[in-house]
Amino acid sequence: MISSEVRRDASTAEIVAELRTRRAFVMVSHVNPDGDTLGSGLALGLALRAIGKRVYYFQQDPVPRNLRFLPDADRVSRELPPDLPSDTLWVFCDMSSPSRAGEFLPSLQSQNVLNIDHHLGNQRFGAYNYVLESECSTGSCVLRLLRGLGAAITPEIATCLLTTIMTDTGGFMHSNTTADVLRASAELVELGADKARVTKEVFANKRFAAIKLLGAALDSARLEECGRYCWSVVDDAMLASCDADAEDTEEIVQHLRSVEGVEVAALFKAYRGEVRVSLRSSGTINVQVAAARLGGGGHALASGLTYRGSLEDGIRDVRRVLREEGL
Repeated sequence: MISSEVRRDASTAEIVAELRTRRAFVMVSHVNPDGDTLGSGLALGLALRAIGKRVYYFQQDPVPRNLRFLPDADRVSRELPPDLPSDTLWVFCDMSSPSRAGEFLPSLQSQNVLNIDHHLGNQRFGAYNYVLESECSTGSCVLRLLRGLGAAITPEIATCLLTTIMTDTGGFMHSNTTADVLRASAELVELGADKARVTKEVFANKRFAAIKLLGAALDSARLEECGRYCWSVVDDAMLASCDADAEDTEEIVQHLRSVEGVEVAALFKAYRGEVRVSLRSSGTINVQVAAARLGGGGHALASGLTYRGSLEDGIRDVRRVLREEGL
């Protein structure tokens, strides 16, 4: 287990010094990985490998179909070599809590944990915490570290980093797309990032099953709170009827949020014995605070949680906390 003691944030120089000192690294992605958690770890791993470090990638779940194009994605695994040095640095990317890494994470000493993140409410669970809440993505935090390290940003690394930014800005559509974000993205393209490939794989290459599932979810969507709240459910039966899987649910909640007049959208994913909830806000309601009240977290505009209870109770409790937060 990792200590729950909250530690201070480290400077870029302190993290860079630790990266130079350690011999081996394990990049850790969260369950149900997205482009930010995976792209961040791959980018940093590629840079460290280039200077002679041993690098491995731990991820409980398989790499999603739309991210398998990323360099080094074929090296991501739940299995790790038995001869890892005792001072191996475990680098958690895009996680406010180590529990997000899943149940197969081995027991770790906190002195061997680096926590890189941009989430509000990060628990600062590592001996080294590099949490920049003003950044649009964890990959943007990694970019700062690579600059401090003086690492060569190859086209492969640039593609991984651009994926993190495009994932967490919704393809530059979200309000976190600042001028600095656009400048950094332009720099990455100049360094060889394959923006066309990222756009195609992440945003424009959907399975027919995903399109059918989206239609089913929209067909059963409900508007409440005088049109300010839109929610829907995806369950095992819907997945089976559309020949879809969990990966095919990823963008449904954003379609619910895009409905005219909607301030908050929620997608309840009730399958495999769990109730997972994705929340999106137009900006008037802080869904990070709402999610945190039910054990989740994320950002003011995009958050999520796993509800401990029935689907019906989850729908009721999410509605309640959203109302209490101003919906």
